[in-house]
Formats: sequence, structure tokens, C-alpha cells
Amino acid sequence: MQFSVPPAGDGSNKPSRKKPIFPVTDSLRSYLKQHGREVKLPVSYRDLLLHITYSVPLRDKYQQDTLWETALYDMRHWDFIREGLVQMYAILKTEGDFSYTKHLDVARIDFCSFANSHPFRIRIVNKFNDNYDHYYIKQADASRIYGLELEHLLSPNRMHFFTHNNTLVEEHIPGIPGDLFIKNFLDDPQTNKIRLAKEFVKFNERSFVRLLGDMRSYNFVVDITPDIEDYQYRIRAIDFDQQSYEGRKNLYIPQFFKENRAFVDLCLSHLNRESIEQYQTEERTMMAFRVASSRFRLMELLNIMARDKPLSSPEKLQELKTGLAEHFKNPAFLKCRSIGQLVKRQLKQTLQKNLALLQKNLGKFED
Repeated sequence: MQFSVPPAGDGSNKPSRKKPIFPVTDSLRSYLKQHGREVKLPVSYRDLLLHITYSVPLRDKYQQDTLWETALYDMRHWDFIREGLVQMYAILKTEGDFSYTKHLDVARIDFCSFANSHPFRIRIVNKFNDNYDHYYIKQADASRIYGLELEHLLSPNRMHFFTHNNTLVEEHIPGIPGDLFIKNFLDDPQTNKIRLAKEFVKFNERSFVRLLGDMRSYNFVVDITPDIEDYQYRIRAIDFDQQSYEGRKNLYIPQFFKENRAFVDLCLSHLNRESIEQYQTEERTMMAFRVASSRFRLMELLNIMARDKPLSSPEKLQELKTGLAEHFKNPAFLKCRSIGQLVKRQLKQTLQKNLALLQKNLGKFED
């Protein structure tokens, strides 16, 4: 895939303003139970939503609106909610070992009505040292669950989340939001722009291969790790609502969003075509290794997804499979009858060469 920017004034790459929440089917629920993702939780999303007494706008340290509101609860419900949220944190972090919960407390509950999933963000604080951590409670959306699980299986990142009926609980993903990184860190003299450009190329490739959409700068974070002589970077998706939902092919390629233009310019100014192609091949090779190592679980998930037809509209499915068929000049995409089948075809199309080389090299090793 050629690395470039869209023509000036191209306003076509805008995701849908509102994506419906798709229910979790019985087959997906069985998969979640089998792989330890379905766990009985002490508090539900509905509990948090119904018992809000009132809320106040949450501002950052610069007194700017964050689009979040701090939710407040009546004391009649607070003890139940507080205890349940602390236990839920233990389930997420220590597999339900409640022996460490006595010194934990709920410092704040934030609610965002702006986001598609209307999430709650829970701040847990250690009463001994005031250290805090966050996690999220959301409505269980099949699109998001497929997105989280595909990220777990196909990316270099492990995803910690649980479901219970219509509630989804996710671990906080640390990092600097992409839009804030552009504003505050991109031009910092300590930023290694070549390594950052390399990582954006890989993130761009990874998103397209597994059809994760809407990776605008505020839907991913930049994780910075000090290295021996410099810094390493990893770009991590934090929003999985748009897993294979949109119809336009370019909505699955981060380089085509105007919000990411600074990252694209960085790549084009610091990397030549041969380097970009090398990094794209490296990422596909690593994804091929992950496919091979988790092939049975991945195939189980994709087969369920293939039968789970209400993951997009018929119009979007038709548009996407037509766009991919034209892009790869492969009419096999046109035979796909569901979003899951399309994801399977996309993985086969983009990784088949790397998987063949992997199988060949493994064969030589075994000989």
C-alpha cells in the first residue's frame, strides 16, 4: 500500500456520526465464556447510569472542558456502587483477589455523553499513597468486543477486558493521546522523529490489515519508553467501536485522516519509499507470526464473526467489499456476505505472502 496523503480539500474521509450498538450474540457470548472474558461483575453499566443524581462538567488542569462530566450519586446507592467498583478493579487487576481492596477507594466517576458508547471512567485511588489508576465501564457492543479481541490476537498489545451481560469493563490504556502529542511533544527536541515515523507506518499498516476504522489522532495514544540511548514509541488504539463498520476503504487507513496529517508529514519527510515498504513488511510479518501462534482461537472468533451479520448495514458492507476488491484487484471480496467474512478475506489477502514465507522457513527448520 502506497504511503501518501489525500488530495487537498478531500472531505470524504469522515466516519459516521453515530454508530448503533450491536448486541452480543449467543455464539459470541460462548466464546467469551470459553476464553475467560465473561465474568460475573458486582456492578453493571445500568446501575451506574440509572442512579446518577446529577453531574458537573470536568475540566483539566488548564480549566479547559474535557467533554467528561463527574457523576454524583445519592448516599442510598453510593455504598453499593463504591464497593462494587473496587471489587471490579480487583477482578480486572488481580483476578478477583479481594485481599488488596481494603486500602482502595473510588476517587471519582466520570461520564462522557459525547462518545459513541457513553462510557464511565472510574478513578481508583490507593489511600496509603494517593496513587491512582483508571478503568472504564461501557455498554457491551459486539463491534467493540470483536475489535478488542482482534487487537489482543493480532497486535503487539495484550488487552484486558471482561463482559457480563450488557456490561463491558476495560483496562485503561496508558499513553499520550495522539492529538495532544502533536500539540505538545511532536516538535520537542528530544522526540526521535525517525522512530516515531516508523511506528506510525506500522500502526497504519496494522489498522488496515485488520480493518480497524476511525483511527483519528484522539482515538489512539503514543506510549513512550526510554531506551538505551534514546526513546522507543508505540502507537496504541484506544477506541474499537469502528471495527469493520464503515463502508469507505480509506476510513481504515489512518494516513488519510486530516487529524493525522502531522504524523503523515513526519513520515514523508524522514522516511524514503524503501524504508516505508520495509516497515510495512515488518509489521505484516509480525502479524503473520501472531496469526500462526493463535490460529485456532483466531479462526474460532472469525467464524463466529462471519455468522454475526448485523455488524454493519448492507449498504456499507457492499461499499467496503467493492472498495477492497478494486484496491487489491481481487473479485473474491465480492463473494463475502458478512463483515466477518470480509475480515477473514482481508487477513488472507494482506498476510498470505508472509504466512507462506513463514510456513516455508518453519519447514526448513523442522527438516
